[in-house]
Amino acid sequence: MSVKFHINGKAVSANAEPDTPLLWVIRDELGMTGTKFGCGAALCGACTVHLNGAPIRACQTPLSAVSGKKVGTVEGLSKNNDHALQVAWIKHDVPQCGYCQSGQLMSAAALLKTNKNPSDADIDAAMSGNICRCGTYPRIRAAIKDAAATLRTA
Repeated sequence: MSVKFHINGKAVSANAEPDTPLLWVIRDELGMTGTKFGCGAALCGACTVHLNGAPIRACQTPLSAVSGKKVGTVEGLSKNNDHALQVAWIKHDVPQCGYCQSGQLMSAAALLKTNKNPSDADIDAAMSGNICRCGTYPRIRAAIKDAAATLRTA
């Protein structure tokens, strides 16, 4: 079966069963490997992507749910790693192992799309579904605040 949707602004057609998790379509069929498989149960956040601008877990979202919709992945944040979050992530040395980072970035991007001056509580709430096994939470929070400041002045 073919399902048509947009990914990072580009129209695509995926040929997979409707119940195939979106994660596998993104990685295996479309070749975008930035989105990671973590737990497979929508608990860790490594597979976070945007569906019509809202963060979702691609490991539990069936392909049929994205028909005709817009999907955004970490590859779509910027072409040159110059999105305010990516710059702040590097500045604050956020990644250690790096595995969770694409999901962290996508959750943070969704937050900053609607709130350019988030409090610690706002950041904690928005990021609560993303687990960092390396424990870089203080650096993640600092990077989000830094990116928010950049976006406010842009």
